[in-house]
Amino acid sequence: MTETESHDGGEAPVATPTRSGFVALIGPTNAGKSTLVNRFVGAKVSIVSHKVQTTRAVMRGIAIHKNAQIVFMDTPGIFKPRRKLDRAMVTSAWGGAKDADIILLLIDSERGLRGDADAILEALKDVPQPKILVLNKIDRVRHEDLFTLAEKANEAVKFDRTFMISATTGSGCDDIMDYLAETFPEGPWYYPEDQISDLPMRQLAAEITREKLFLRLHQELPYSSHVETEIWEERKDGSVRIEQVIYVERDSQKKIVLGKNGDAIKAISTASRKEMSEILEQPVHLFLFVKVRENWGNDPERFREMGLEFPRD
Repeated sequence: MTETESHDGGEAPVATPTRSGFVALIGPTNAGKSTLVNRFVGAKVSIVSHKVQTTRAVMRGIAIHKNAQIVFMDTPGIFKPRRKLDRAMVTSAWGGAKDADIILLLIDSERGLRGDADAILEALKDVPQPKILVLNKIDRVRHEDLFTLAEKANEAVKFDRTFMISATTGSGCDDIMDYLAETFPEGPWYYPEDQISDLPMRQLAAEITREKLFLRLHQELPYSSHVETEIWEERKDGSVRIEQVIYVERDSQKKIVLGKNGDAIKAISTASRKEMSEILEQPVHLFLFVKVRENWGNDPERFREMGLEFPRD
């Protein structure tokens, strides 16, 4: 940017050039990617659950740090796929990595490089983008073990930087933001300053209910469940009426979601409605329905609804 003269004959201050870029967060399931994205953005844009593989498609969370707009792409956890849905999620994760300017590999320090983490490192060797390693949950691991873990990972892949953080407490997260803000090239921002996600509100609302579903039922509910927002009606009194359908594959699963005397579905609805009201900053009237759709995991339409490409093989 060029300097301009002010009305009093002096020079106006030169505006700081803006920077922007995309960061793909990849890693094994339950490494803490969604928690970290929400931490960076300062608001919930991706659902968090102890149940593995809760993130299914690439979610974008948008953060402003100093003069930089950083777009974080929260990808599904990478694991060995078994079903069509699994394959679509893993494909989505690697697709997100290919579209990014920088790849951030998040590793759970407690689990280390066992299993999926080791396979991801092997695959990353052929990825051309700059890569940074982030070791998460450092408050649960001895310092000497952290340094050993970092050394092994850097021996496998050439990382530009290594960070050690706790996504839950925020320890070390500002260091990552500083690094990204300084590393990205100068350029215009991709999104308006007040936008924190590229998810339509209908889809974000469905994700919120899916999270409450997992948190309430834990291991009782099989992984094969899906939530769709079917009706979104803005009302004259400033409130919004939302109708959502929870799809399961069998009648036995429907009974689990409903719970005894409807207790489970009521608790899920209450928790979901409360969070939606806080995010939307308006009253929410939420109505949940449970339907059985057998073998929905092989339905291309459901994949499109989730933002995934249906595997053809």
